Amino acid sequence: MPWSNQGGGGGGGPWGPPPGGGGGQNPWGRPPGSGGGGPQPPDLEELLRRSQDRLKRAVPGGFGSGRGIAFIVLVLAVIWGLSGIYRVEPDEQGVVMRFGEWVRTEQPGLRYHLPAPIETAMTPKVTRVNRIEIGYRSASDGRRGDRDVPDESLMLTGDENIVDIDFTVFWVIKDAGEYLFKIRDPEGTVKKAAESAMREVIGRTDLQPALTEARQQIEQQTEQLLQAMLDEYQSGIEITQVQLQKSDPPGPVIDAFNDVQRARADRERLRNEAEAYRNDIIPRARGEAERLIQEASAYREQTVALAQGDAQRFAKVFDAYSRAKDVTARRLYLETMEEILQGANKVIIDSDAQGGQGVVPYLPLNQLQPPGATPSPPKAAPQQRTQ
Repeated sequence: MPWSNQGGGGGGGPWGPPPGGGGGQNPWGRPPGSGGGGPQPPDLEELLRRSQDRLKRAVPGGFGSGRGIAFIVLVLAVIWGLSGIYRVEPDEQGVVMRFGEWVRTEQPGLRYHLPAPIETAMTPKVTRVNRIEIGYRSASDGRRGDRDVPDESLMLTGDENIVDIDFTVFWVIKDAGEYLFKIRDPEGTVKKAAESAMREVIGRTDLQPALTEARQQIEQQTEQLLQAMLDEYQSGIEITQVQLQKSDPPGPVIDAFNDVQRARADRERLRNEAEAYRNDIIPRARGEAERLIQEASAYREQTVALAQGDAQRFAKVFDAYSRAKDVTARRLYLETMEEILQGANKVIIDSDAQGGQGVVPYLPLNQLQPPGATPSPPKAAPQQRTQ
């Protein structure tokens, strides 16, 4: 080699002899072992010389000889063998291919495969959450609804109405080998399968629930159906979430739809008011009917009891009359007169106080009656029979 030291007393290195012909100096102008201040830099010339000596001892005939060529081949073989060492990061999976064919999948850590071109390895990210927008395309700054895609968003419901649905699918790689080798276009496959699954779920759902209370149910059913389809394709993809962004009627008919919704809301309100009125009036009517029934039953019991009592009393009176007719008749007369004259205005005149005269004296009968009583017509005085 051009800087090889073949012995001799020159002691020169690759930079030539030291200035001034001094023999014991290094390239920095100091003799070896001189006590200069500070640490000494490495002696590159000495290192190179030692390396050359080792190579000469390993390859006595030089690199052009057979032993030298074998040494070079051995070194290259070691380097080639070590080129198969690779590292799989925690968020990756290692996919090893042998002559382009997928043979195995490695987990995170320090791994080894046969050197290229026998085996090669790919390390795709498997924890990164991918996002696919269907029915719309968001703006570059991440805001939603920048551009609508009617071909993807317009769907037919179960009651033959049209609904405009925008949704987002989030997915990750579950098996890197299947993801790379089982499907040709992973994102396109997920997008088409998600649109198909959503159309199938919406086709089984009526319009009103799809716009209101069935949104969460639609998301869950779509996610399950989409995952089943991708598993059947052996895509190596896992769906993490299906999120509805918008569920509205189509734009040209949204005003009419709002009118229909308001009419339905009014119908529900009136129905609720009618239900409340019915729940109020029917119990009261039933209570009133029950009260009348109870009063009628009580009146019936009272009338029957009175009739039975009168019949028993009449039977008792008839029995007493059968035993003593005169006494019973007199008693009946007195009781009847007592009942008749109980509320009448009466004027009692003692005939003995008139000295036995038969003429009725004038009395202020109108003043004897209480105020407000109707005066009874005067009776004709009885005529005295002449002898």
